[in-house]
Amino acid sequence: MAMSRELSVGQVSERSGFAVSALHFYEKKGLIRSHRTSGNQRRYDRDVLRRLAIVRMGTELGIPLAEVAEALGHVPVGHTPSAADWRLMSELWHEKLDRRIVLMTRMRDELNGCIGCGCLSTSSCPLMNSGDHLAEEGSGPRRLMREGGESYRS
Repeated sequence: MAMSRELSVGQVSERSGFAVSALHFYEKKGLIRSHRTSGNQRRYDRDVLRRLAIVRMGTELGIPLAEVAEALGHVPVGHTPSAADWRLMSELWHEKLDRRIVLMTRMRDELNGCIGCGCLSTSSCPLMNSGDHLAEEGSGPRRLMREGGESYRS
């Protein structure tokens, strides 16, 4: 018996580990696509499983879903992402992940000191305001970090 090239939403959910609602969400966001049968049931091509594996890996690495979608946008629809495709995608994320690793390592290394002093002071905390460089801008909150290291300004 030949294996069907199409999968139902339940089969994709079971094989990918994503809830059906997540599959619908990813479809609305353009990360995956389906087509409808004559009975109006969703059917997915098998390449969707690889695309979902990339979605899972990207989000587990902390890559925003919009960036995962952008990376997947370079893979033609209906084409099963290959190892070469993955290399290209991961290169897009490499610098961001390196920056995140440096920040997380610094935070981990300095976290015990913050817990020990208990202050988490925005004027002297080495994690939030190293060297008190924000003091020149006045008192009160000055910065919240966005994804990618950009600052929101107050």
